[in-house]
Amino acid sequence: MNDLLLRLRDKGNTVLVVEHKPQTIAIADHVVDLGPGAGAAGGSVCYTGTVEGLRASDTSTGRHLDNRAALKETMRTPTGKLAIRGATSHNLRDVDVDIPLGVLVVITGVAGSGKSSLVHGSIPASEDVVSIDQGAIRGSRRSNPATYTGLLDPIRNAFAKANGVKPALFSANSEGACPTCNGAGVIYTDLGMMAGVATTCEECEGKRFLAEVLTYLLAARTSARCSRCRSRRRRSSSVTARRARRVRTPSSTGSPMSGSAISASASHSRHCPAASGNGSSWPPHGRAGGVYILDEPTAGLHLADVEQLLGLLDRLVDSRQVGHRHRAPPGRHGPRRLDHRPRPRRGHDGGRIVFEGTPANLVAARATLTGEHLAAYVGT
Repeated sequence: MNDLLLRLRDKGNTVLVVEHKPQTIAIADHVVDLGPGAGAAGGSVCYTGTVEGLRASDTSTGRHLDNRAALKETMRTPTGKLAIRGATSHNLRDVDVDIPLGVLVVITGVAGSGKSSLVHGSIPASEDVVSIDQGAIRGSRRSNPATYTGLLDPIRNAFAKANGVKPALFSANSEGACPTCNGAGVIYTDLGMMAGVATTCEECEGKRFLAEVLTYLLAARTSARCSRCRSRRRRSSSVTARRARRVRTPSSTGSPMSGSAISASASHSRHCPAASGNGSSWPPHGRAGGVYILDEPTAGLHLADVEQLLGLLDRLVDSRQVGHRHRAPPGRHGPRRLDHRPRPRRGHDGGRIVFEGTPANLVAARATLTGEHLAAYVGT
């Protein structure tokens, strides 16, 4: 892909690339770095110039650009195995493999080698298996990552308990909604052939709730203020550890909690399902799962966010998780690793397992294309 970008440039084209991967940033002639954070903390140009200047800058991208993580020295002991026998989905060639449980497993290989076919088409579906694919969350103007992950449910219940009223009053989609904007906070005006216009509701001033609802407080905060949660890590003494964990978990993937679901960036909207699965007391979709299948969870994440995601995966593995991704940072992190094909072949040339073991052994053998590139990434 990088060679293609360079050839496009060399033909006299201007090529604009939105990218997080350091390999692509490294070949740029000019860099524009936005931030300094995500959501409300972003929106500013932090740096413009050469890649060397970016490395010397104090931006988050500049600090992480040359990071090279070390391979793990100690590995978890598997607690069991998940047997796959005779897998033949798509290009898989009668594959037999034992997936160790109780550890973080990375299934890797070139694009089209059969990774997704193995995990999605061969692992038997059950109540203990939670599969999170690459699809973005679906929502409307009235939804946001906080509503998707269920963060607001315990907040509404806490407000109701503290004030002796019904939880429905603290929902902008129910009894507590401003009647003028129906809890949207804005008035949408359709201008026919022109783009629509959204104006702040004059009745509730964008707070979405009835004036009566805003008189109820919890830890000196109104329901409107709590609904505008922006990935805070702080919590009041009245909020339980379980509720605080719901706030910390999505932020651990770098996902801002405020803002409409339809306006969320593509990467952050894909990470909400993964974030919502942290902790057996709060599984995604209301289910408790012993095995999580995460299909390319680092896609679209900034280098700093990848570090946070690795910490999240380490916490998830305590409940016996299965991970899937072929990008370098999680690959060097996973205790166990499967690989497909020693050379960049895909489709009918893929579908076989060519390595199984630890990342350290994969790097030492250098028998596969993944092993060669991982060795270059970790500098061994």
